[in-house]
Amino acid sequence: MADESKEPGAAEGAAEVAATPTAPLPGARRKVDVLLKAVGDAPIMKQKKWSVETGKTVAWIIQFVRKYIKCDAADSLFLYVNQSFAPAPDQDVGTLFECFGSDGKLVLHYCKTQAWG
Repeated sequence: MADESKEPGAAEGAAEVAATPTAPLPGARRKVDVLLKAVGDAPIMKQKKWSVETGKTVAWIIQFVRKYIKCDAADSLFLYVNQSFAPAPDQDVGTLFECFGSDGKLVLHYCKTQAWG
C-alpha cells in the first residue's frame, strides 16, 4: 500500500513533464499542409497545396473543395486519405496528419464517384 501512494505522485509528475513540450502555446494556431489531388472525373484544382488549421474537420475540407470546383448540390464528392480509405466527416485534420501524413503534408484525393474503399 505504501508503494501505491508513492507511484501515483511520481506518475503524475512524469505525465506533466511529458505533456508540457508537446502542448501548443495558448493562442498559437497550428496548421497542416494538405495536398488535394483530383481522381477520375473530378475537376483539377489550380492550387493543390493548402494550409489548414488542425482543428478543421474532413467535412469542412469537403465543403471547401465543393465550393472551389463549383460542384452542384446534387453531385457527390468523395475524399480519400492516401488512396486507401475515406475518413469520417467528423475526423479532424490534425489527427489525420499525425497518423497518415508524410513528408510534412497530408495527401487527400477527391473524386465525384467512388474510387477506393
